[in-house]
Amino acid sequence: MIITVTLNPSLDRTLAVAQLLRGEVLRADETLEDPGGKGVNVTRFLTAAGTASIAVLPAGGSIGRGLVALLEDQGIPHLAIAIAGRTRANVAVVEPDGTTTKLNEPGPVLTSVEIEALIAAVADLTSLDDWVVVAGSLPPDLDATIITGLAEVARSAGAKFALDASGPALADGLAARPDLIKPNAEELGEILGTDLTSMDEVLAGCHEARRRGADAVICSLGGDGAVLVDSVGTWLATGPAVDVQSTVGAGDCLLAGFLHGGGSGPDALRTGVAWATAAVQTPGTGVPPVALIDPSAVEVTAIEPAAV
Repeated sequence: MIITVTLNPSLDRTLAVAQLLRGEVLRADETLEDPGGKGVNVTRFLTAAGTASIAVLPAGGSIGRGLVALLEDQGIPHLAIAIAGRTRANVAVVEPDGTTTKLNEPGPVLTSVEIEALIAAVADLTSLDDWVVVAGSLPPDLDATIITGLAEVARSAGAKFALDASGPALADGLAARPDLIKPNAEELGEILGTDLTSMDEVLAGCHEARRRGADAVICSLGGDGAVLVDSVGTWLATGPAVDVQSTVGAGDCLLAGFLHGGGSGPDALRTGVAWATAAVQTPGTGVPPVALIDPSAVEVTAIEPAAV
C-alpha cells in the first residue's frame, strides 16, 4: 500500500476565466472544487487506477470538514487527524492557454500533540514493502524534524520513503535519506543555490541531491518531460505535445504514476510521464480519464554517464 502524508492539505477551488486582469471584476466561466494537497492528490490518482493508497492528513475547522466531506464523496481512502486550527483553502485561476495563477493560504499551526497523533497514525498503517510518501508544504512553524520522524517510521516497518517537497523541507529532508525525491528543476536548483537552465545542469543537480542523501531523484521538466537518476542509471522521458488545460497537480500525477508503475526504473518513469501528460489535459486537479493515459506515446531515452 502507498500511505501518503499531507501535512498542509487544502480545499482547492479552480476558476476558469477568459483572461486574468488585475484589479478588475471577473466572472468565472467554470468552477471546480477538489480535495487538495500533494499527498492527497497522489492518493486520489492512485485510487482511481486501482492501486491501494490512503491519505493521512490533519483537518480542522469548516474548511477541514468540507475537505473530508469531499474525500468521502469521492471514495478516497483517508485518515483525518482532528486539529484545532482551520485547514486552508487555495484558489487557482486558469486562463484558456493553460496559464495558471495560484493563491495559497499558509495553513494552520499544528500542536505537538497533533503531530504525535499523525506520526502514530502513519506508524499504525505502515507495513513491510509499503511506501510512505510525504508530499507538499510544511505548516507554519514546523521544520523538517517531522520528515525525519516519518522516514524513521517507514524504515522501522520495512517500507520505502518518498519526499516531494520544496525549499527548506526538501533541503533538510535529504538528511532523512529518502528512497525517492521528486522536485522540479526550479525546486532542485533552489536547494542547490543555483539556476538549472540546461539538461547537463539538471542532471548534475540530481547527482548532487543523491550525494546529499536521496537514493533516487525524479526531476520534472514541465513540457520537456522528466528525468530519473538512480543507482542503476539515468533516463529522460518525454511525452507528446498536447493541449494544456491546467498544470496544477501534474507533478503529483507524475509521482503517482511512477509509484503505480512499480516505483523504480525507466518503465515506471514512462508510466509517470504518461499520467502527467494526461493530467495537464484535465481541468483543475481532476483525475485524468483513462483514455488520455498512453504510455506508448512516451519516449524514454537512456543517458550515458559521459553525458552527465
